[in-house]
Amino acid sequence: MSRTVIALRLVVPALWLGLIIGLAFLEAPLKFQAPGITTALGLGIGRLVFFALEIASWVLLLVMSVLALRRPRISRTDWMLLAVTWVVMAVQTFVVRPPLNARSDIVIAGGDAGDSVLHYAYIVTDVALVVLLVWIIVRGARNLVLPDARAERGA
Repeated sequence: MSRTVIALRLVVPALWLGLIIGLAFLEAPLKFQAPGITTALGLGIGRLVFFALEIASWVLLLVMSVLALRRPRISRTDWMLLAVTWVVMAVQTFVVRPPLNARSDIVIAGGDAGDSVLHYAYIVTDVALVVLLVWIIVRGARNLVLPDARAERGA
């Protein structure tokens, strides 16, 4: 396997992890603290940012999947992590995000969307993605380091 593929198997999930942390956990709450930002304006900006993050996330997940297929052997655990990541992304994109967009449309138009747990559901999916990505990165790093350590010990 080429060094580029090996490096990408760590860099791609790390890049995605950084995007989620930077945008979902830092930018999203901070924008509402900026002077002059109304709730409607913040929601409009947030929708653009999260739409871009969603596109980037799907592209990175697809790249991760292609890279997994390029491995000579992939463990059952690695396949499960990848599959669960696909499911979480699908839930976030097709179950949670559409009603959130509808609610933000109401607020942007000047209405009151009322209380909802949808933002918490979105946060849960983001936290799940963070956990999955960290797990994928750790397993990928171990797969690179541990075979070398075993070889040095003569195992």
